[in-house]
Amino acid sequence: MQEEVAQRTRKLLNANGSRTVDSFHRELGKLVWDECGMSRNAAGLERAIAKIRNLREEYWRDVKVLGGAEEINQSLEKAGRVADFFELAELMCIDALDRNESCGAHFREEYETPDGEARRDDENFSYVSAWQYAGEDQPPILNKEPLSFEYVHPSQRNYK
Repeated sequence: MQEEVAQRTRKLLNANGSRTVDSFHRELGKLVWDECGMSRNAAGLERAIAKIRNLREEYWRDVKVLGGAEEINQSLEKAGRVADFFELAELMCIDALDRNESCGAHFREEYETPDGEARRDDENFSYVSAWQYAGEDQPPILNKEPLSFEYVHPSQRNYK
C-alpha cells in the first residue's frame, strides 16, 4: 500500500503537464452538475461516464502539480483529492444510470408520471446501493442492502 501511494505521488509530480488541478476540478464539477445533477437522463449519464473517463486519462497526462514530495505540499494534496473525485464522479453516474426511477431529489427524465412528477419504483429499487471496487479497469460490483419500512412507507409525491 505504501508503495502504491509513492507511485501515485510520483505520477502526479512527474506529469509536468500544462493544466492546473483547479481547471480539471472545475471541468469535472460542471460535467457532473450538468449531466448527473437534479435532472438527468440515460443519454446524459452515458455521455458523462465517457467524458469522465477521458478527462481522467487527460488528468494523469497533463496535470501540473507544483512543489515536491519532500515537504508539506498543499498542491499535491489537492491533486490527490481531485484524482479521487474522478472515481467518485464516475461511480455517481454509474449508480444514477443503474437506478431506473425518479426518487427523492433526483429526477430521471425518462421516469415521470403523466403529470410531470417523479415516478417511483419501490418494488425494484427499495435498497441502498453499496458499490464495491473490483480492481483497476474493472466495473464496480453492485451490492444491494434492502430497505424495510415499518412506520412510514414510501409514497408517490404530487405537488399539484
